[in-house]
Amino acid sequence: MIAQANPLAQYLGHRAEIDAAVRAVLEGGNYILGPEVKAFESDFASYVGAAHGIGVGNGTDALHVALRACEIGPGDEVITVSHTAVATVAAIELAGARPVLVDIEPNFFTLDPARIEAALTPRTKAIVPVHLYGHAADLSPILRLARARGLRVIEDCAQAHGALYNGRRVGSFGDMACFSFYPTKNLGALGDGGIVVTSDTALAERSRLLREYGWAERFVSRIPGWNSRLDEVQAAILRVKLRHLDGANWARRRLARMYSDGLRDLGLVLPAEREPGTHVFHLYVVRSAKRDALRDLLTRHGIGAGVHYPVPVHLQPAYRGRLAPEGPLPQTERAVREVLSLPLYPELEEEKVQHVIQTIHSFDPA
Repeated sequence: MIAQANPLAQYLGHRAEIDAAVRAVLEGGNYILGPEVKAFESDFASYVGAAHGIGVGNGTDALHVALRACEIGPGDEVITVSHTAVATVAAIELAGARPVLVDIEPNFFTLDPARIEAALTPRTKAIVPVHLYGHAADLSPILRLARARGLRVIEDCAQAHGALYNGRRVGSFGDMACFSFYPTKNLGALGDGGIVVTSDTALAERSRLLREYGWAERFVSRIPGWNSRLDEVQAAILRVKLRHLDGANWARRRLARMYSDGLRDLGLVLPAEREPGTHVFHLYVVRSAKRDALRDLLTRHGIGAGVHYPVPVHLQPAYRGRLAPEGPLPQTERAVREVLSLPLYPELEEEKVQHVIQTIHSFDPA
């Protein structure tokens, strides 16, 4: 079986370093918001190009903290996409705000800047562009519009650790940015984890208060908050993996080129890369009008392939009928019928990639 993702392979590849880092935490006796968290927050913020990092329990919490730090809540509206992990919309609702869903660019699967203007109302307070599949959303027009209208921009970078847009890493453009460290991410923990990054000192301070009961000093809450902390063990693991992230992303890009070279002229729509930008291929996503048949073929040959995502958020049972998008979402609804994520992770052997390619060559897309 060729897995679509394999976080165990990355652990095994860096096992000695990770085991040593975990052992140091276990023997150090400091397990919550200690030196490993502080060091990782600083290291990761510097990597992204931001001034501050605030480690939290997971990527959904990162978005929730960022929204609340920006004082977005009941009565406010936040523009984002429906073609995303449900966490994006769930975080907006956790903050008490209303998600306003707009369509995507068909070539890149990210928020279409041309769709934002029509979705604006006097209640709009923020835009959350999602850098999906490892590829940056088109930030320049989004930022221009947001600055002109006085809106916050909170980047959802859960799938784009290390991706570039106009020569800068995603996460360094908006007022705030949020990352997930779910194990399958480009930078994955061995458990849950997330981080908020920002270069705004006031937003960083408010985020630190929110993640731990509003405490400015222990047991004294300056503002209402809750408990969402990145723990020392995961921070230690992430510090090890961060040192290898650029190399892992290079490996993903190399394997993605193999796929693209081997799958040309087969009737599939292959991933596009926005210029100037650098895709880090969290997922290698192809499109086919006969997606389900292609997935069945791969499954029969022991090849794992995923669908990210099979149902847009506005059509999921929990949201259907109450999250009406702002206008039709034809590109979103077409994408979910056609997208397929092929196996891709840094440690994937080239012969397995060739096996996937050869199997797809036997598929009739007509």
